Amino acid sequence: MQHIQSDMKSWFWVALLALLLCSLPPAVEAEDVKPADMQSGSLLFRMANGYSTATLLNSEVEMSISGLVARVKLKQEFSNESQDWVEGVYVFPLPDRAAVDHMRLYIGERFIEGEIQEKAQAKKTYEKAKQQGKKTSLVEQQRANLFTTSVANIGPGETVVVEIEYLEDVRYEAGQFSIRFPMTLTPRYIPGNAMPDRVGSGWSPDTDRVPDASLITPPLVKTSKGHRISLEATVDAGLPLEIVASRYHPVNVNEDDGRYRVSFSSTDVAMDHDFELVWRVPSSAVPRALSFRETVNGKPHYLLMVMPPDEQDIPAATMPRETIFIVDTSGSMHGVSITQAKQAVQLALQGLKSVDRFNVIEFNSTTNPLFSQSEPASRANLEKAKTFVAALQANGGTEMRPALAMALDAPSSEEHLRQVIFITDGSVGYEDELFSMIEGKLQAARLFTVGIGSAPNSWFMRKSAEAGRGSYTYISALHEVGEKMRGLFQKLEQPQVTNIQVDWPSGVVVDSFPSSIPDLYRGEPVIVKAEVSGRLRSSDRIRVSGNSTSGAWSADLPVEFSSDSEGVAALWARARIDELMDVQRRHPDPDEVRAAIIDTAIAHHLVSKYTSLVAVDKTPVRPSNDPLKSEQVANLMPYGQSANAIFGFPATATNAPWLRMTGAMFLILAMLLAFHGIISRRSYALEA
Repeated sequence: MQHIQSDMKSWFWVALLALLLCSLPPAVEAEDVKPADMQSGSLLFRMANGYSTATLLNSEVEMSISGLVARVKLKQEFSNESQDWVEGVYVFPLPDRAAVDHMRLYIGERFIEGEIQEKAQAKKTYEKAKQQGKKTSLVEQQRANLFTTSVANIGPGETVVVEIEYLEDVRYEAGQFSIRFPMTLTPRYIPGNAMPDRVGSGWSPDTDRVPDASLITPPLVKTSKGHRISLEATVDAGLPLEIVASRYHPVNVNEDDGRYRVSFSSTDVAMDHDFELVWRVPSSAVPRALSFRETVNGKPHYLLMVMPPDEQDIPAATMPRETIFIVDTSGSMHGVSITQAKQAVQLALQGLKSVDRFNVIEFNSTTNPLFSQSEPASRANLEKAKTFVAALQANGGTEMRPALAMALDAPSSEEHLRQVIFITDGSVGYEDELFSMIEGKLQAARLFTVGIGSAPNSWFMRKSAEAGRGSYTYISALHEVGEKMRGLFQKLEQPQVTNIQVDWPSGVVVDSFPSSIPDLYRGEPVIVKAEVSGRLRSSDRIRVSGNSTSGAWSADLPVEFSSDSEGVAALWARARIDELMDVQRRHPDPDEVRAAIIDTAIAHHLVSKYTSLVAVDKTPVRPSNDPLKSEQVANLMPYGQSANAIFGFPATATNAPWLRMTGAMFLILAMLLAFHGIISRRSYALEA
């Protein structure tokens, strides 16, 4: 009996040791450069003896802005300092309305112009060239504001330059023009069950709710010692400007006969905060209407901007409101972002009137409302809300859906206008699912989004507001919380311009976007992009009309006053694709809509969800017997965010599968310990 007991004890300790060893994370050799240590924008390659890097030499951005159209060139240079042939794959953000139409791969003094192909075909073209040892590059769209570039067969000691061009229409609001350039991305929250296979090499596995999660989760690092960015922008306003400034970066501004040149004041600019350029014309020269035209394939395309009537002196609406604040307190909001969010809500609470109702809902991995339903904005309830908001802390996952559903499903009141203010960085990977839910539950409510942080998900903010028939605002620094929230309050209180229509001259067929113009709020213009079939005469006029608080309103745009502007056709095509993607989300036959998206993208040489740009050099350079190594790129963690807060919680961490495995092992360990205790007690009883 003692022999059996001794064997069982020995078996127990062997099993315990095995479990402890298995629960440890995989070891990495000390001399390796690990993904977590990588610098922003550096190509990360897995070599035969560990990790190595391809050092980024430079990133250059060149903006040329004329009227409402901006042409932007993004050039990135990489050099391979290893002794292996390598392939680099990197994910990077672009503006969510960018129409990407050019890519060039530079090899020494030569360059190869990328061509547009259907996505599957472009991938085949790239893979074939890669296997043949040819230098090749591929640009793919993962989201409207998230792209992937792959570069294959970079030789030892070689430098590779990839240049991407896109068009974008500038934003106009409250008398001010602006354009943003994203420099990094906030890590996406990925829900769902992990799938066995993956399509990319990001930190997250693909899941049943985000099937392409591994394509949109590049590694991120906290600091960058090497990679910096230079930027030059030219604003051709045609008249003196009242303001030309950068919101978040010091810049130099030089003016020459109505043309303004803007550049960073420092050569040491880190890519951890979105760049935003703003300019304003004198109040006496604020445009009431602008019209730009470009003819492509024999068809004229128009970009129209019309300002609604100036209702600055009209009293604010007196209808009682039900305001529901939804506050994101997930891990990605840790640091500066949660401070901005709390300050924004505290300011908004001060603007509520006694006739209003309100509620505050916070969410991370769970949803936590202040009240079970909206309550009157009494002094006592507002004090409770201020205390509730002051205590908010950021941690956990980004489960938006329950919080949005709680706000939109709550019983409504006919006496109160429901306005939902959604404050978040938008760091989710399941955007389409949320857009559909907002559209399905909105009813008479309006949803206003407030993008928080140094690198918010702009596509999610804009599209959520469009689905919610509201508007969107960005707050990227503490000093602008008051300014941005006051602007939002004016929108919430000011009557909206409704029933907007654009009437074109008779005898022409027009395909315009948005096909249904949304309600407008104070300071917002009517923006229309159109393709016209048929003959327009110089005497023709385009009429924009709607209903405002002062009654019926209309404005005419003479066709002859339209200015020629390159890129208008591509921006129309981008808007058409954007709307077709919305249609596809609701359509019973998505493949039918997919064909229309591909046709539009190929006709205008644009990258889309179903088309890509690919460039291939004709001459093989990698010897057939030399292997090709491949890895992902690191991005810089957005300014003010904490990697520990984002990745330190199971709901948002990249090591969730390992944590589940470890938890199971420790459960087994507990059972073994209990079993060992039983054996020990029995042994003691027998010996006694």
